[in-house]
Amino acid sequence: MTLHRPSSADNSLALRVVWKALGEIAEEIPIVFPVHPRTQKRLRGLGLDSGTGQPFGQRNGIRLLSPLGYLRFLHLESVATFVITGSGGIQEETTVLGVPCLTVRENTERPVTVTEGTNTLVGLNSERLKEGAHQILSGKGKRGRVPALWDGEAAKRIVGILKERLQSSSVGRT
Repeated sequence: MTLHRPSSADNSLALRVVWKALGEIAEEIPIVFPVHPRTQKRLRGLGLDSGTGQPFGQRNGIRLLSPLGYLRFLHLESVATFVITGSGGIQEETTVLGVPCLTVRENTERPVTVTEGTNTLVGLNSERLKEGAHQILSGKGKRGRVPALWDGEAAKRIVGILKERLQSSSVGRT
């Protein structure tokens, strides 16, 4: 799980709605939540942190962790049953990894992750978030596929285009 966008982390009502839904989802499956400093501050201010006076720990089946480095987080994503996020980059990563993703936003700048990938927009709506998690846990979640051209070969295609343009622009110059 990640949650750090201002629209969710800085909005007390939205943060409480998502937190309540997470508590219910965590009754079915443990949630691992590397907490962004912005979100940590808000959780603490609302009394939703670990409850121990420490910023990290276990709370209602939700394991709060310090922020992780990219490779450690990518590994965590790769072994997750599903991911809950607001991050566009994570929507892409889960699609490539084939991991179902529930996005707590009403829209996304990465629509292909919804139309072709593993991403489902649930908004800041606790019922849609819980229903999405239930669907995944019952084996009925979205599977999606990796979109065309997401094959790791973009650099080769770009170099090929640049070479072609360079050759065609130098053809009449002798």
